[in-house]
Amino acid sequence: MLQVSGLHVAYGKIAALHGIDMEVAAGEIVALIGANGAGKSTTLRTISGLLKPSRGSITWDGREIAGMDAERIVAAGIAHCPEERHIWPAMTVRENLMLGGYLCTSRAQVEQRMEQAFQRFPRLRERDRQMAGTLSGGEQQMLAIARALMSEPRLLILDEPSLGLSPKMADEVFDVVREINARGVTVLVVEQNVHNALDIASRAYVVETGVISTHADAASLLENPEVLSAYLG
Repeated sequence: MLQVSGLHVAYGKIAALHGIDMEVAAGEIVALIGANGAGKSTTLRTISGLLKPSRGSITWDGREIAGMDAERIVAAGIAHCPEERHIWPAMTVRENLMLGGYLCTSRAQVEQRMEQAFQRFPRLRERDRQMAGTLSGGEQQMLAIARALMSEPRLLILDEPSLGLSPKMADEVFDVVREINARGVTVLVVEQNVHNALDIASRAYVVETGVISTHADAASLLENPEVLSAYLG
């Protein structure tokens, strides 16, 4: 489904990725874990077209998308829910969702997808006329995920979905991720809470200083003493 090969990315003269290789198969939840600054978010941003690689390949269903504009990547079936959510705080919940559905071809289609979002996130229905900036952190994260799903992606990319959330709210968000995956959406997730990430993922890649250092099924990584020492304390 998604294959990344030899991906190099630089910020000006500073290299951030040094040849990332990874793949995500249809129906999986795959986690990227690693220390801050290792290159996890850079990898996600490059896949979704927000950054351009200096070299390397990103193929989606056999089609090369490396360097493609972000709008075309969304239209191809990949949606990115960014770190810190980046909702529009001075717009209502409903307006945020409508903007997420900008690829819809009719108002009826927007309303249909919005109804699906409200069914998945009942709290958003209760707050649909409320300014997004006044929502709790957990509600904002739900809004960010719901907005990404308005494009009906086949691959949902999540960057730090539990950032700033209480443990209880983080558990709710991860339950939603499982439900989304169970409905057929493939998920690629970066998450600082490594235990939570490995708990929901089938496989995981460990990123260190811009390269993949380890790749294994999630259960094996949870039993790996080096991973436990480095990321779980």
